[in-house]
Amino acid sequence: MWKQQLDEIRNGNSKTLARCISCIENEVPGYEDLLQELPASTTPVIGITGPPGAGKSTLVDALIGTLVAAGKSVAVLCVDPSSPFNLGAFLGDRIRMSEWYNNPLVFIRSLATRGSLGGLHPKIIEISDLVKTAPFDYLIIETVGVGQSEVEIAGLADATVVVVVPEAGDEVQTMKAGLMEIADIFVVNKSDRPDADMFVKNLRLMLAPAFHTHQTEVPVIKTVALQKKGITELVEKINVLLQYKTERENKYWLLAEKAYYLVQKKRMAGIDKAVLKEEIKKAGPGFNLYRFIKSYL
Repeated sequence: MWKQQLDEIRNGNSKTLARCISCIENEVPGYEDLLQELPASTTPVIGITGPPGAGKSTLVDALIGTLVAAGKSVAVLCVDPSSPFNLGAFLGDRIRMSEWYNNPLVFIRSLATRGSLGGLHPKIIEISDLVKTAPFDYLIIETVGVGQSEVEIAGLADATVVVVVPEAGDEVQTMKAGLMEIADIFVVNKSDRPDADMFVKNLRLMLAPAFHTHQTEVPVIKTVALQKKGITELVEKINVLLQYKTERENKYWLLAEKAYYLVQKKRMAGIDKAVLKEEIKKAGPGFNLYRFIKSYL
């Protein structure tokens, strides 16, 4: 059923790719058959994360420009906050990337978090695997923001870029956010602001104890994304990192979490909490929770 669509995606048909992403998002009947047909891919994934207001979307826009100028094709998955009414993406930040929508070398898709707490779409693994089937040189994933539970992007990306600004505040809070563990590259954006050099110095001092968790020193790069400053250096650092990328425990952890969730979802299919409540209610005073559970296993 899905063979023709996959062939079209491999040949660079962006419309078919967009339709298939929607099928996965909305769990259209048979979408799992599509996922089972996906081939293995080595397309490098660049993760862009950081606190709200750090300039992630502007940085991604500048990255697209630099990569396209080098003749590379780029797919971008932008995860936006969800509307509380229809669970769709707000799309506000995509205005910054509007110039690329008609460029044949660029594919951009906004995804809503749909209540996911990790800063990513609940089906980001499936969607990214589908996009990697298309003939893009790079896949960039921009998260909605960063928080203390933000570890998913570190498992999904081959290179994780954490974007901060000089006004990030107390560096200890930055460490608490888990950035030290997930960052392969730190970008201090808006580095034309006062105290940027001091912030970079303090950040490098903070990174020193974390060197043993990385094969190499974590680079800290100053950028001014609006003016495209520092972007070429960032691309060079990313390419060096991708050249020597290795399998990481974070990736295995993420896949194991996803597998556990999907197995649990399948096993729980058809079980309704309201029905459980009524059955427990009818059981009366002699109800034994553990015998009741066993009857479902």
